[in-house]
Amino acid sequence: MEGLSKIEVITKRSKLDTLKTALSKAGVYGITVMDVLGCGVEKGAPEYAVDEMEIMDLLPKQQISIVVETARVNEIVDIIKLELYTGHIGDGKIFVYQIDNAIRVRTGDEGTEALRH
Repeated sequence: MEGLSKIEVITKRSKLDTLKTALSKAGVYGITVMDVLGCGVEKGAPEYAVDEMEIMDLLPKQQISIVVETARVNEIVDIIKLELYTGHIGDGKIFVYQIDNAIRVRTGDEGTEALRH
């Protein structure tokens, strides 16, 4: 069985449509999107107004989960970075995890077969 990896992206809500389009063109079979609240180094402050002593404020974000073949992780991460990059605080974060298995309940397909149509 080929290796599987989960790519988790946390970014601004405004980036979802262009990211979905780019991932679809790259042959990503599915994504899961959740509305979340959070902040990173910006602590919820507008850009360049970060004060180290400031109490953090939570901003609306989207968490996007994608499971792909491990061999495709670098390709998919490069696409995500290209689509999210503005050079400004709040572009987002990308996390990559190893997945032991994926199982499609309806058919019993496992591994990469569970990700396909």
